[in-house]
Amino acid sequence: MFFALKGKWPLIKKLFFWGTAAFFLLIFLAGLASIVVENACKNSIYKNVDQVPEGAEAVMVLGAKVYENGRMSDMLKDRADTALEIYRAGKAKKILVSGDHGREEYDEANAVKNYLLDEGVPAEDIFLDHAGFDTYDSMYRARDVFLIRSLIISTQDFHLPRAVYIAKSLGIEAYGISADKHLYGNTAAVQAREMLARDKAWLDVALGSKPKFLGPAIPITGDGRASWDDN
Repeated sequence: MFFALKGKWPLIKKLFFWGTAAFFLLIFLAGLASIVVENACKNSIYKNVDQVPEGAEAVMVLGAKVYENGRMSDMLKDRADTALEIYRAGKAKKILVSGDHGREEYDEANAVKNYLLDEGVPAEDIFLDHAGFDTYDSMYRARDVFLIRSLIISTQDFHLPRAVYIAKSLGIEAYGISADKHLYGNTAAVQAREMLARDKAWLDVALGSKPKFLGPAIPITGDGRASWDDN
């Protein structure tokens, strides 16, 4: 066995060298993509509603977990509340709720819609994107289904750079507003996943990826109820 491997040792060393080089190159590229995403939009993200520029066509609530009883997670409720602040301050004319409603028993979009209605938002000002399965799909559909050209994005700090980067890369005039109103669990795991998600976002933009679903146009300038389902 030793003598058999000895004859192949130069090849083994070469494979090990190139394998190690490829691994570190991937690590470098992953870090670089994250830096590109972070730096591309750092001047378009705000902590306070008063700082956000006026005149956007819509403020977007990006989806997050909804529990089995229909209750929104703290993360999602904070996004909805921050979008409400933007809307009530007159910074955006409509609210677009984008979330996962790919299964009948799981529905992020309507959970937020019902909350906004309870808070007194007129039905015609609430648009629902039931196929916002990830951030890239949400931004792509905002542009191509809802025909949005200017957008304020409500989500947490860790998520904002990626969301704004994608929107800007797709030609949307986009700003982000921090929706951090609580301390959230599993912060380290969330940050680790976010780095991978930024790499995917960079690739999606670079490759011109398409969303899982598109569909007919529902202009944000119209009546939001045109985007509702029966729930």
